Parts: sequence; structure tokens; C-alpha cells
Amino acid sequence: MNQTEIMMLPQMNELWQKTLNWEPDESQQQQFQRLYELIVEGNRSLNLTRITEPVEFWEKHLWDSLRGIARLLPVNRNSAENNDFPAESPFKAIDIGTGAGFPGLPIAIALPDLSVTLLDSTRKKITFLETVLPSLGIKNATTLLGRSDEIARQPQHRQAYDIAFLRAVGAASLCAKYALPFLKNGGLAVLYRGNWTVEEEEELQSAIERLGGTLESVESFTTPASQGARHCVYLRKTVQQFDRPIR
Repeated sequence: MNQTEIMMLPQMNELWQKTLNWEPDESQQQQFQRLYELIVEGNRSLNLTRITEPVEFWEKHLWDSLRGIARLLPVNRNSAENNDFPAESPFKAIDIGTGAGFPGLPIAIALPDLSVTLLDSTRKKITFLETVLPSLGIKNATTLLGRSDEIARQPQHRQAYDIAFLRAVGAASLCAKYALPFLKNGGLAVLYRGNWTVEEEEELQSAIERLGGTLESVESFTTPASQGARHCVYLRKTVQQFDRPIR
């Protein structure tokens, strides 16, 4: 494979529309392209991702990241059945264990009115992301270095976020333990999973009862290019008073 093939992402406008009822505008497409280039370049010195083929990168890093928050994409959140996206600013999200920036970076690009914190415990990855953000012109994302269990105990982060993302972090029950302390009452955690079993769901249910959360839904789907099995698990932080929840 030559360098030109490596550096060109497919646009996939029809698949974006068919699967998410959304597609990136020209500026967002350019940001996705630049992100891809930076990841490929960074991979030469850092172990960022094994996924560098253009279509695979589009599907498993870009599309997969946005599939988890499809309801929050502009066209969908303005629909009649999903009209309670918070109008107040800032609407805050945290990507726990962001690694090379997934799903947080594609989400920050797709939702410029969302404030995204990219949290990771590996300094090299955070340093890499600190170079990526200005290169992409992303102004609605910041980096945070530290362990999630320690950061979640800090007053400025505990129960401070509306939504939390966790992708490829560990067992679902462990993800819930990481995510729920960050969330405001009524907040939403999105766990990105591959396969999903009854045993995993039972273990998760047992864990979240102690953590002040509920299992809202599990969405099963296949990826559009490779037809891989995927699931998104949505947890709601228990509402103890009247709060406006996110859907």
C-alpha cells in the first residue's frame, strides 16, 4: 500500500446518512481527514491504534464513535421524539480512557456545542492529544491526565458531567464504576461494546445498583462496512430530584 492510499479517507456520505441520518459538512470532513493523518503519523512512534486502513479507520473509529451518540447528532436531537437536548451551555461530556482520542475527538468534531474532556492516565497519549487539538482547530475539547478513580473524587469533576463515554476500557461493570461518579443526576453513560451476553448484563445490573445507576437500554447493531457485531449500553445516573435528563 502506498502513502497516498494510507492518507485518504473515504467520505461515505451515503452510509453516514443511511445509518445515522447525518453526515459531516465539508469542514468536519476535513477535520476527520486531518485526524486520520495525525493518527497514522503518530503511530510511527506511539502505539495509538492497529486500525490504520482507510475504510476500517472510518468504520471502527469515526462511524463507531458517532453511532454511540447518534441521538445527539443535530438532525436527530431536533426530531419530535428526541427534543430534550439541553439548551443551556455548557453541556459537558467526558471520554474516560480516551487513548488516541476515541470516541471523544469525533464526537467533539460532530458536536461543536458540546464541551468534551479527554481523560487518560497515559502521559504520552495526552501529550499527543495536546498537539492534535490545535492541529484540528478543535476548541471545544480539553485533555486531562490522571486515573479516572482519582479524578472522579476531585470536587470539580465529581458529578460534574452530563454524559460519559467509555470505549474498550474493560468489563461493563468496571466501566460503570468509572463512569457513574462523574455524572450529574440524570446523566448518561455510554458503554461501547462488541459482543454482549446475558452474563455481562447480570453482572452489570448487580454493580450499578450499588453505584446509583440504572440500565436504560442496550442497542444491538452491525457496522456498515464489515458487518461486525456491536452494542451500546446506556446507563442513567439515578435521578434523586427533578432534573432534566438527556436522551
